[in-house]
Amino acid sequence: MSTQDVLKNASTLASYNVLLQVMFRVLTFLLNAFTLRFVSKELIGVVNVRLTLLYSTLVFLSREAFRRACLSGVSGPNHSWRQVINLLWLTLPLGVLWAALLVCVWLWLLEVPDPLTVPYYGPAVVLFALSGVQELLAEPLWVLAQAHMFVRLKVVAESLAMIAKCSMTVVLVVFAREWGLYIFSAAHLVYTGFLVLCYAVYFIRFLGSQEAAKKGFPLHRVGDLLPCRADGEPLVDWTLARLTWSFFKQSFLKQILTEGERYVMTFLNVLSFGDQGVYDIVNNLGSMVARFIFLPIEESFYIFFAKVLERGRDVKSQKQEDVAIAAEVLECLLKLVLVVGLIISVFGYAYSHLALDIYGGSLLSSGAGPTLLRCYSCYVLLLAVNGVTECFVFAAMSQKEVDRYNLVMLALSVSFLFLSYMLTWWAGGVGFIQANCLNMGLRILHSLLYIHRYFQSSQWKPLRGLLPSPLLLLALAVSAVVTALSEGVFCCDSGWLLRLVHIAIGAACLLGVFVAVLLTETQLIQFVRTQLMPQYRKKHT
Repeated sequence: MSTQDVLKNASTLASYNVLLQVMFRVLTFLLNAFTLRFVSKELIGVVNVRLTLLYSTLVFLSREAFRRACLSGVSGPNHSWRQVINLLWLTLPLGVLWAALLVCVWLWLLEVPDPLTVPYYGPAVVLFALSGVQELLAEPLWVLAQAHMFVRLKVVAESLAMIAKCSMTVVLVVFAREWGLYIFSAAHLVYTGFLVLCYAVYFIRFLGSQEAAKKGFPLHRVGDLLPCRADGEPLVDWTLARLTWSFFKQSFLKQILTEGERYVMTFLNVLSFGDQGVYDIVNNLGSMVARFIFLPIEESFYIFFAKVLERGRDVKSQKQEDVAIAAEVLECLLKLVLVVGLIISVFGYAYSHLALDIYGGSLLSSGAGPTLLRCYSCYVLLLAVNGVTECFVFAAMSQKEVDRYNLVMLALSVSFLFLSYMLTWWAGGVGFIQANCLNMGLRILHSLLYIHRYFQSSQWKPLRGLLPSPLLLLALAVSAVVTALSEGVFCCDSGWLLRLVHIAIGAACLLGVFVAVLLTETQLIQFVRTQLMPQYRKKHT
């Protein structure tokens, strides 16, 4: 396969992955909105935080190191797929060991929920662990599919599995809600079972076919998917096994940093199960904007900055035309995400209560939910700015600077875990968001200092993008006051007519903000029209 073919397939796979993530988010969003009306928030908290953490910990520690090592180890010409398959099957006994250990921890070391509020906790722990072990049965097939760029297989398998899981959940919640955690355990078993079934059926039909022969697939029959020793070679490639061990040692830290909030909630008991459920729902709801709007911008323009700038070189030693373009784009991107983030922060304050009431009813809107979402709306602004500043910094940094920054990130992550515990003990679920804001603020400060030093000796000042026009600030301030007063008068316990009045007032204020943007941020409007909109039109054609 040529380099261009690899690049094309990788791009296609990335596109499918984006669509898959969007679909998962939308389905999860709708499923949570539905189940919230039938089950308690304590049940949601145990499922979405504790049991999901058990499952993610099990599968991550069992397979992540093998995936990274095997996918990087098969890129060269000197490898044996027989040895790779043998190594990958070690994920199964490793998963069984992790399942036994984690089940013991989850059952005997952690606080057990009240059986009247959250029934069948013990069986649910065992079934979630079993679902993780079941998913590991497909691990050799998953690596084969990824290595040979079977781009549609993953999408079809995970889509069918997710649809089956959602359907099972809805049916059991409506007709057998007394089953408690059995509902979500059964749905998760169906999800992992469908994944394994889809991969198995595909490879059973694919192996030995004309298509496999045409592609030069290295395996020829179903028996080749099972572990066995080939003549004249060791059972596994020991170089690959040592690489796996290196990745395995890193996977502990990565998992802790990735799921830090859930580990704090699970092991330190800083929030009740009900508060955990509300926090998880608000977190998923608030992060949708960041994932759908800011993340694509960050990923796309990281590639742009990496191609335009020469890594590790100062401004004067680079092509001045390229530096000028990069500075202009950075300024416009900062202005774009700042404006969007400010709009979300301003209107999120006045409409968080209404949004949660529509989404989850009084279960979410009557407690700490609105306060959490208001704080998360402010956090979104920091997420937006940090995404753009870091994408530039990582594209411009030298390798040594990146390595040093990785140590900074490690220190920030450890401090985040400590702050999460202290602030959550002091302020409840809001403490997690406050810890995130402090952590993100420090990262933004580091990036701003780097960008300032980078352009200090030049004529370009891209950080001016963080200074919105006075008219826009005035429009946002007026909107914040008007919508806050509107919420106090019209929302949210006086019927739908007054709610619609509150929504109409917000729409009018938002229109005023857009007018202020059109009148004062002409450079930003030009950038959006000439750079972003043609890109999106091209995607749709």
